[in-house]
Amino acid sequence: MTRVPPLALAFALAMTIAYAPDRFPRSDPSPAADELEGLWKAKVRFGPDARGPLVIRREGTTYTADMMGRLLPVRVEGDELSFELPRGDGAFRGVLQDDGTIRGVWMPPGSPAMGGRASPVVLTSEGADRWSGEVVPFEDTFTFYLLVEERPDGSLGALLRNPERDFGALLGVERLAREGDVVKLMGRARGETEEQEIVRGSYDAESDVLSLVFPMRGGTYDFHREDDQSDFYPRGLHPEPYAYRPPLARDDGWTTGTLEEAGIDRGAAERFVQVLLEMPMDSLGVPLIHGLLIARHGKLVLEEYFHGEHRDHLHETRSAAKSVTATLIGAAMQAGAPLEVSTPVYQVMSGGGFPADLEPRKRAMTLENLLTMSSGYYCDDSNPDAPGNENGMWDRNEPDFVQYTLTVPMAFAPGDTAIYCSANPNLALAVLGRATAEFPLYLFDRLLARPMQIDRYGWITDPSGNPYGGGGVQFLPRDFLKFGQLMLDDGMWQGRRILGSAFVERASSPLYRMGDRGYGYLWWGADMPYGEDTVSTFSALGNGGQNLTVVPELDLVILAFGGNYASRGWQYMQAEFIPGLVLPAVR
Repeated sequence: MTRVPPLALAFALAMTIAYAPDRFPRSDPSPAADELEGLWKAKVRFGPDARGPLVIRREGTTYTADMMGRLLPVRVEGDELSFELPRGDGAFRGVLQDDGTIRGVWMPPGSPAMGGRASPVVLTSEGADRWSGEVVPFEDTFTFYLLVEERPDGSLGALLRNPERDFGALLGVERLAREGDVVKLMGRARGETEEQEIVRGSYDAESDVLSLVFPMRGGTYDFHREDDQSDFYPRGLHPEPYAYRPPLARDDGWTTGTLEEAGIDRGAAERFVQVLLEMPMDSLGVPLIHGLLIARHGKLVLEEYFHGEHRDHLHETRSAAKSVTATLIGAAMQAGAPLEVSTPVYQVMSGGGFPADLEPRKRAMTLENLLTMSSGYYCDDSNPDAPGNENGMWDRNEPDFVQYTLTVPMAFAPGDTAIYCSANPNLALAVLGRATAEFPLYLFDRLLARPMQIDRYGWITDPSGNPYGGGGVQFLPRDFLKFGQLMLDDGMWQGRRILGSAFVERASSPLYRMGDRGYGYLWWGADMPYGEDTVSTFSALGNGGQNLTVVPELDLVILAFGGNYASRGWQYMQAEFIPGLVLPAVR
């Protein structure tokens, strides 16, 4: 990368975006402009509706649950309690703890927008035989913004944006066509060369409502007009000049400080945030930064949010959560779990002995092969023909991802080649659960969430209810930043050892190469320019611009959350913003 001063880089980036090829020309609305011109928004909530107070009672050896106006029998299997609501509206499973609480997870059904996501539930004791708490599932919503502007030729350019999945970019919408009350969004879906109808709907002039039908995302969405303060923009169409404020101190495990105390140039940081605030939003290629957090010397010193996101809103991490899977496995090893990175995968998954007819390459596969993506499976997430492809499992609605992965054929000997395959970390999480005979989310609660004060999350599950270890966990921004600080501090959090030093070293080292990056235990490695030299970094990276980067030489952790799940704006944080705008500000 060519090194340029931060302000020059910001200007160059802004000019690149302004003239991006997928941008449609803007023009000042004329008095004869089409009445559909402007910014529109539609939002559909899919629930889940099952939420609220939960009470569990015990009479002798019998337990009952009181929730949503229903009295339900509770199953007891060893230390675990579980029940389901009728019609598949949700399920609970939890364990009675030594401190008298019941700690567990609520598992709602999936929806047309999202898969099911398990969220933590804590029931406190109200006496010897009664526990109560609150079920607070993640909010399952799907949002569309539609920007309609007149082109010089009189046609209407259209940009469709979806913050939860970037579905608009995936559809390839380019323009809006209208025939009376019938409205069509036209464009070229990915891989297509000919323009075609993407979405159809109608416009009700009397109510000024634009209705569009998205069959794969729940049906009809009613669009209403947005004003200049819309969350479509980073902070409104005309944001105020940015002035730095230190992060708010909260009881969440973070000590806060100032940029000046951390040796970070305040003016440079303010200029960077101002660049983000002034990003033009009329291009699919623009970076959609939802959150930016920086910690140095163990203190949170910068915390800013955009596009309506905030510190108390769970955010998608996509494949960056693979690094959490590795962290959980390392924490279990540190806590004494009967597991090593050399543990044979199929021996654990078969209950202690290898299947008699198991081929030699599968017999040789270890947990470390899963953590480094070098299992040898015919499994490549970029190859739709690969049997272990992640999207294939989701699209086919495989009932049990773990059992399916065990049957995937081999393409290489374990350890020979690292190929990006999300089935690997998912199977690694299952190996952890099988080796410890403990539900992985109970392990997460006990070994990571409680000591690191992580009280909320949304962990995606497969159709069988298994927690998915290949990504897609939702975290609060300040909580996800903690995983970077934990790695930076050699596995320590607030004076408590959670990971072993040797594990941290292996996890953050470039053990394999994938593309132009190193790869450790589900953490990516790269060198970045810093002054006249370079610094080594390692990162948890996820589709859309989810980026947790650790710079050990500068005692620095950077987190960016983003929304470019299907558009190229995700590239800017690692390629431009961190090396060109953040690192030069750090002394």
